[in-house]
This record gives sequence, structure tokens and C-alpha cells, in this order.
Amino acid sequence: MPRMKVLLISLAFVAIIGSLGAALYFMMKDSGDKPKSSHMARALAFRVGFSILLFVCILVAWKLGYLRPTGIPLQG
Repeated sequence: MPRMKVLLISLAFVAIIGSLGAALYFMMKDSGDKPKSSHMARALAFRVGFSILLFVCILVAWKLGYLRPTGIPLQG
């Protein structure tokens, strides 16, 4: 099960980076027409939306106990 969590989170990060790359491609494409900006805006909107969705999913998984923090415990 831990491998599945890592795989899903990794795939989400790859999708986010891919969307950012697509936006860069559409920004740098030298066509000079209006649709390129709409393609770029759509790619950036997808990246922002997917980032928010990933963050919410991680918070829900933590709250439900599917993910547990493994950092250094606080010493009082």
C-alpha cells in the first residue's frame, strides 16, 4: 500500500510539471496568433487546479489516517 501512495503522488507531480511545461511551450511558440494565449492560460489553470486538488487530497488522506507524519517527534 505505501508504494501505491508514492505512485499516486508522484503521478500527480508529473502531471503538474507536464502542465507547466505545456504552458511554457505555448508561451514560447512563435505563431503570433490569439489562440496560443488561451492554450497557455488553460494549461496554467489546469496546473493550479491540479495542485489545489493534490493538496486537498493529501490533507483528507492525513485526516482519515491514510497518511501519517514521520518527522522528528517533538521533545518537551
